Amino acid sequence: MPQQSVPSIESNPVISRREFLAASAGLGAAALASSAFAEKSKMTLPICDTHLHLWDLSKFKLPWLAGDAVQRINRSFVLSDYAEATAGQNVVKAVYMEVNVARDHQVAEAEYVIDLCRRDDNPMVGAVIGGSPQSSGFKAYFEMFADNDYIKGVRTVLHDPDRPKGLCLQPQFVDSVRLLGEHGKRFDLCMRPDELLDGAKLVDKCPQTRFVLDHCGNLSVQNKDADLRAKWEKGVKELAARPNVVCKISGIIVTANRDHWTPADLAPNMNFCMDTFGEDRVMFAGDWPVCTLTAPFASWAEALKTIVRDRSPAFQKKLFHDNAVKFYELG
Repeated sequence: MPQQSVPSIESNPVISRREFLAASAGLGAAALASSAFAEKSKMTLPICDTHLHLWDLSKFKLPWLAGDAVQRINRSFVLSDYAEATAGQNVVKAVYMEVNVARDHQVAEAEYVIDLCRRDDNPMVGAVIGGSPQSSGFKAYFEMFADNDYIKGVRTVLHDPDRPKGLCLQPQFVDSVRLLGEHGKRFDLCMRPDELLDGAKLVDKCPQTRFVLDHCGNLSVQNKDADLRAKWEKGVKELAARPNVVCKISGIIVTANRDHWTPADLAPNMNFCMDTFGEDRVMFAGDWPVCTLTAPFASWAEALKTIVRDRSPAFQKKLFHDNAVKFYELG
């Protein structure tokens, strides 16, 4: 995969000429510029991005990219692209999220991201790899990576058309997810919004495993179906009632109207999840480049900052950084 040098993740916003002139009266220009620069630095939240997708189509096959709805992202997205997309956002750590590669590419994908985590030219420090817990071969596959500290967990997308309702409650699936817990790994719940109660049942069957609810439970912000929303809300509440589950505040941007959306469109679903899970069990996730189907990374991150601007600084720091570092044991 071609690599470019990644901009420093500690880079700070540049002071504007207007700010500089306003601050300059009566003091040395150099001293004032330094002071204002430092002040802005303190105001920039560090971000731990818990949901970074990468795919190099010269290496891996992603069958789902053939769909008409995702044609705008049917190309390779590599680390240099991510560096450009997140420039100025103060992303200090990132966790790779599997990209639903063809099953015969899962081992190669895992090895690929482990190599990226070992390098010091990017913020990636952990990975959630793909897998097929419903398969009898899952144990042998997972145990190849069970002792690798960079591997934080496993995900299989449960809302794909070939994944029937109730799949996550089949005995083989449950045994596989229990295995993750035995090795201190996590499982991501990425499922249909009216099936979250199945997720809660899975959690109950796997008390040693830590779980992540992806994308606020995948309810579209454009949903007008009151019955569906009621099922989603009940599912979110049931999952939040289990202490070994956390929630990613992510993904919902993709369901907004691409041509006309505001942070207010996203706020109801996100605030519901943040209030239900509480400040210690929510974390920001970029979902790049999938988020670009509606908005660039920076626009999505700024939208969430707008939504939580009236919450305490401590809450915001937990949301964007601290909770993720603790949950994924990123040091």
